[in-house]
Amino acid sequence: MNATAKKTNTRTVVKKPALKKTTVTKTAAKKPVVKKVTVKKAPIKAAAPQPTKPVKVAKPAKVKKPKLVRDSFTIPKDEYVVIDALKTRASKLGQAIKKSELLRAGIKALAAMSDIQFKAALSNVPTIKTGRPKNPK
Repeated sequence: MNATAKKTNTRTVVKKPALKKTTVTKTAAKKPVVKKVTVKKAPIKAAAPQPTKPVKVAKPAKVKKPKLVRDSFTIPKDEYVVIDALKTRASKLGQAIKKSELLRAGIKALAAMSDIQFKAALSNVPTIKTGRPKNPK
């Protein structure tokens, strides 16, 4: 039997080798393939009100706060009562004021005086012994 022959039942089938056909292909200029792309548009939504951004205002140069000084002093009881009376008087005029603000206002008033007025105001204040008072037992 032949190398390409197959035996099936009782008959022998001989396969013939296939002949290659040579074909000449013409190279034609290919047309460019154009793909159509469809763009899906997002559904139009009602314009929601955008929160408005605050407008930045040019800040003036920062004013440095004066350094605060804590101090204590001794004052006679009758003059301390005057401070309370002046605070009450200010509140009746519609101006709430703290004790330290009242003392600072007094300092400004003294600074605005002429030398003669300032000297007269100082002569009306008696000198007292400084320091903490002793606690009676």
